[in-house]
Amino acid sequence: MRKTTYWLLAAAGLVALVAVWYYFRPERAFIDRPVNDALPAGEAAVLLSGEFSPRAHDGRGLAQVLQLADGRRLLRLTRFATLNGPDLQVYLLGRSDVAGRADLEQVGYAPLGALKGNVGDQNYAIPADLDLARYAAVAVWCRRFGVNFTTAPLAAVVRP
Repeated sequence: MRKTTYWLLAAAGLVALVAVWYYFRPERAFIDRPVNDALPAGEAAVLLSGEFSPRAHDGRGLAQVLQLADGRRLLRLTRFATLNGPDLQVYLLGRSDVAGRADLEQVGYAPLGALKGNVGDQNYAIPADLDLARYAAVAVWCRRFGVNFTTAPLAAVVRP
C-alpha cells in the first residue's frame, strides 16, 4: 500500500508542477520573440506619439498612431522591447497611470490584439470607428495576471 500511495503522490505532484508551469510560463522571461513588421507602403501622417516607460516590467521604444494615405489607422511600435510573458495584449488606455484590473475597467480600454513579439517593430490595426480622443496611452498588458507591463503616454504631434 505504501508503494501505491507514493506513486499517487508523485503523479499528483507532477500534474501540479506541469499546471503551475503552464500557468506562469517562466521560461518566457528568458526567451525573446522578435518581430519585424514593415511599415505599409505609401505616406503616413503621425497623429499621436509617445515613448514606452516601465510599469510592472521594463519597456522601451516608440509608439505612434499613424493615419495612412488610404484612410486606415494603425499603431506602430518601433525599437520596442519588453519582457516576454504569458497572454500579452496591446491596449489603448483611457489614462496612462493604469496599474491593475480595477483601474483598467474604470478608465476604459480598447484591445488591439495579442502582442506579436516582445522585441522589434510591429503594427496593429486600429478600428475605423474607434474614437482616439478617448485614449491617452498604449500599454502592453498581461491579461492572465492583470498587470500593465509597460506604457507609452500618447500626445498629439504638432505639424509645422
